[in-house]
Amino acid sequence: MKKIASLFFVFVFALLLLSIFLFLASSKRMVVVQEGNVKQLPIQMQAGLFQDSDCGMVIDELKDASQVISKSGKSWFFHDHGGMIKWLESKEFQESAKVWVMSRDTKEWIDAREAFYSVSDDTPMGYGFGAYKKKSDGHIDFATMRLRVLRGETLRNPLIKKQLVKE
Repeated sequence: MKKIASLFFVFVFALLLLSIFLFLASSKRMVVVQEGNVKQLPIQMQAGLFQDSDCGMVIDELKDASQVISKSGKSWFFHDHGGMIKWLESKEFQESAKVWVMSRDTKEWIDAREAFYSVSDDTPMGYGFGAYKKKSDGHIDFATMRLRVLRGETLRNPLIKKQLVKE
């Protein structure tokens, strides 16, 4: 009886391992970093296939997506501009990198350093900075947005949120 139970256990364990292997082999591979983009042009992203380089979450929606591309052609992807800024801050190539953001008003990739940013949009990680091609009242430039992220002056800060969003 013990032999049958042991064989049954080994059989079930082998079947479980085989199932896991087949599942992993057939699952989608997430794009975390893409190489070879030496022209530093925005990569056409597809929701659900790219992974945020800052927090590791799947990028399910592109309206607040951003891309950082180094001169070597490596591209990293983000689903919130605040997380992109925090990630980029520690990189030695931060000044020479090309940064693209998805524009909320034109729905196209635009140069992040030329974009304007709202301060109170609902964004995936709650920083609040939606990117726009056309400036509107209350929008700030890239340098100001970057500074606010690094100082913690975002919607993630309850005191700032209370000032910006009248609830």
